[in-house]
Amino acid sequence: MSEYRHAHMKAAVVRAFGRPLVIEELPVPLPGPRQVLVRVVASGVCHTDVHAADGDWPTLPRVPFIPGHEVVGDIVALGDDVEELAIGERVGVPWLYATCGQCEYCRSGRETLCPLQLDTGVQVNGGFAEYVVANVSYVVRIPETLDPFLAAPVLGAGLASYKGLKESEAQPGQWVVVSGIGGLGHVAVQYARAMGFRVIAVDVQLPKLALAAACGAELCIDAREPNVAELVQQDTGGAHAALVTADAPEAFATALAMLRSGGTCVLLGMPPGDVPLPVYPVVTKRLTVRGSIEGTRADLVEALDFATRGLVHVTRDVRRLEEINEAFDAIRHGRVQG
Repeated sequence: MSEYRHAHMKAAVVRAFGRPLVIEELPVPLPGPRQVLVRVVASGVCHTDVHAADGDWPTLPRVPFIPGHEVVGDIVALGDDVEELAIGERVGVPWLYATCGQCEYCRSGRETLCPLQLDTGVQVNGGFAEYVVANVSYVVRIPETLDPFLAAPVLGAGLASYKGLKESEAQPGQWVVVSGIGGLGHVAVQYARAMGFRVIAVDVQLPKLALAAACGAELCIDAREPNVAELVQQDTGGAHAALVTADAPEAFATALAMLRSGGTCVLLGMPPGDVPLPVYPVVTKRLTVRGSIEGTRADLVEALDFATRGLVHVTRDVRRLEEINEAFDAIRHGRVQG
């Protein structure tokens, strides 16, 4: 570890909310007990990173910080008491950096609800850097056969989509709406197909609907068309579940209207402000509205297995760290395909 004690790295740093990230030279962080130092190979850029950097949430990160929570890299140094991993192993560093391990949520397999959790790229510096420190208990091994530029988005977008589909409680053969065919949505279509669901893709951009069709969606619907929900009800009898990855408030109402009685709407996208809940159909159709936040370590192993078996692919645009602000702008303005 001594070779990194006085070393420096490039990192993209949030110095002020809503301002461009700053590329800086910073000291390479050193791993403490039960930590590993990872040389970053690939780091996915998620809309959540943009929300964090723009200060869109009620609870704000403490600036300065380094975003990035979809990180793949190689272990180059070990902290004390690390026995289960070795230098040279490839690992993934996900959103969930650490939890308390003792609360009712951690003890019942719901660790993503831990009130004391630390999240990579928010409370703990993340992967928009050449090196990142990770908690050995929360990293996951990445198979050598898996492309790191595929594995990185699976750690965030893939995991969130997969967990959201599990939370929908849909069964194989049932209809599932995926609303918003972006980073999460185009992966969600593929997970849904691999899980045996029939998929309805909804978006306002025709190229994204074309991507959804290529990913296996049976029905692809332009949300700008009138009577969209009525068409879904006529063609399918109503969806059994809907997964809303879009940030647009109207996407929530449209997804609810597409559900059949007893259906479930799972929310992944987080538009700024509140979204009104149409109580009448929720009550009379016995609908369920449920949030889903990332996934547990067990969910992550499952989500990666789908990708390793070739059932999930990621449409992506690879850029250098110095282009992070251009990548953020592309996400803000919906110019990203996949």
